Amino acid sequence: MSAPASATGRPSDAGEAAPRQRGERRVPGEAGVWVFLFGDLLIFAAAFAAFLYERTDDPVLFDRSQQALDQTYGIVNTFVLLASSLLVVVAMRAVRAGRPALAGRLVLGALGCGALFVALKGLDYVDRIQSGAAPAANPFDMYYFVMTGMHLFHVVLGLAVLVAVHRLVRRPGIPTTSQAAFVEGGACFWHMVDLLWLLIFPLLYLVHG
Repeated sequence: MSAPASATGRPSDAGEAAPRQRGERRVPGEAGVWVFLFGDLLIFAAAFAAFLYERTDDPVLFDRSQQALDQTYGIVNTFVLLASSLLVVVAMRAVRAGRPALAGRLVLGALGCGALFVALKGLDYVDRIQSGAAPAANPFDMYYFVMTGMHLFHVVLGLAVLVAVHRLVRRPGIPTTSQAAFVEGGACFWHMVDLLWLLIFPLLYLVHG
């Protein structure tokens, strides 16, 4: 039996992503991805609320511990993640424009930024521990290591996702619906990682009691 003809008279391919109509709006990725993202955001929101509540009990200790942080690491890592997120945005535009080679290079750049973030955070941890800070030192340090550690885990997970995205975007031709959804979902996950850091950085480094 022959494949059903499309409106243009050509056989349709269920595996290919249907072209979007001009002006059509839709949520990128799959619904399951957004359920996961919102669930993750709720977990971090609970951690943020607990941190702010604990700060009200001993603002002097929290401020003193905050001043011991090296803000250089936090500021540089903020720009690193912003750059990586921008590269992912441009990469998705390159994918839609049918430029797989450019998209691949851009995602590779985002991967490099993510790896740099991990390296800098590792150096930050080493400096903190050598200065006497540890998760059990005081409530501020506990929240610092827990929240930044949770975020670092998401960065490493995001890097693994970007590796898979890099393989897909470099392929020539029209991606299947599932491939396109994975690429968009991976990009959304990486943007969430960036968003979380934009919340964690001012909360730990800038907010005073």
